[in-house]
Amino acid sequence: MLGVYISVPFCKAKCSYCNFASGVFGGPGSDRMERYVERVCAEIRSARVRTTEMRAELPEQVDTVFFGGGTPSLLSAGQMRRLFAALRGEFKVTADAEVTLECAPGQLGDQTLDELLRLGMNRVSFGVQSFVDAEASAVGRLHTRAMCLAEIARMRAAGIAEINVDLIAGLPRQTAVSWRESVDVALGSAVPHVSVYMLEVDEDSRLGRELLAHGTRYGVESVASDDETAERYAEACAWLESGGVMQYEISNFARKGHASRHNRKYWRREPYIGFGLDAHSMLRCDDDAVRWANTDELARYEVQDSRFESPEVERIGREQGFEEAMFLGLRMNEGVDLEELRSEFGEELIHGAVAALDDLEEAGLVEREESRVRLTARGRMVSNEVFSRLLVETPVG
Repeated sequence: MLGVYISVPFCKAKCSYCNFASGVFGGPGSDRMERYVERVCAEIRSARVRTTEMRAELPEQVDTVFFGGGTPSLLSAGQMRRLFAALRGEFKVTADAEVTLECAPGQLGDQTLDELLRLGMNRVSFGVQSFVDAEASAVGRLHTRAMCLAEIARMRAAGIAEINVDLIAGLPRQTAVSWRESVDVALGSAVPHVSVYMLEVDEDSRLGRELLAHGTRYGVESVASDDETAERYAEACAWLESGGVMQYEISNFARKGHASRHNRKYWRREPYIGFGLDAHSMLRCDDDAVRWANTDELARYEVQDSRFESPEVERIGREQGFEEAMFLGLRMNEGVDLEELRSEFGEELIHGAVAALDDLEEAGLVEREESRVRLTARGRMVSNEVFSRLLVETPVG
């Protein structure tokens, strides 16, 4: 079945490290947000025509919906209602669909929450990043630890059991002690899902520009080194596992039965379609798959009419599909099954990858059990190196 991603690029404040296509553009009542919601609804209504032109298969049934951003919790109840009406007008959303809302703590109004519950929202992902107030403030987050814990309790009281919190290792002003504190608070909250990311400083972010200029704002002097950040990530993996929150993907950890159904679609190359600014899509077609992405320029997205300009479509052939299946599958702790890949892509491509996998196994970066291959803990720390070595060895036709 299909996964749907809806991008909402509006924020109350822009975090210093953020390089996403998002920004501060006004509140739910602003004309700009109203125009944006209408554009997304129009894009949803045009989806079947557009994908038919691409010769892509667009499933009718949807079993995961993910509102990301930005801060989609800033939308009003009415705006959410219109988005769901457009979605259900074009697709059949299953009764047991996983419906996730990304949310900044303290930025989900009661009316919007009530409406979302009525519409079927059953999972919330909180962008906490740090439970230490000084660290959160240093990067532009507007919440405190007390607000985060109150919001988790509020979601539970509303009947939402599926709750995720995001944490970032390597933030400015973060220390080894404060990092342990954040992870311990996450475990103490008993949320069933935690995502842990290593800080990547993009040169186009405010933090990145300040680092390049050797400035002093945003706590740049206290940003952890790459080695320190990697060490904190490894520590979090161990602490979470000891607390019963098991790693199932490089950045994602869950108690048994609480893994994100939507995100697993990405790693398993299952079909998904994105609507809104900078939203990405992948659908199957006769010759494997197609991928495309919407513009990341808000002004350009806003002026598109209901026909929408045709995006640049990338057609994924057999060789590239095999590479994707390897790289995305290896992100998951369960790894990939070489026999399944052989059945889907053929012996030639598997044979070309085996030599690279043998070298990676000898280096302690992957482990093999019969036909299944997984990254080791060390391999997950240097996953990009693993993937690049597989790329070198993979035939290109």
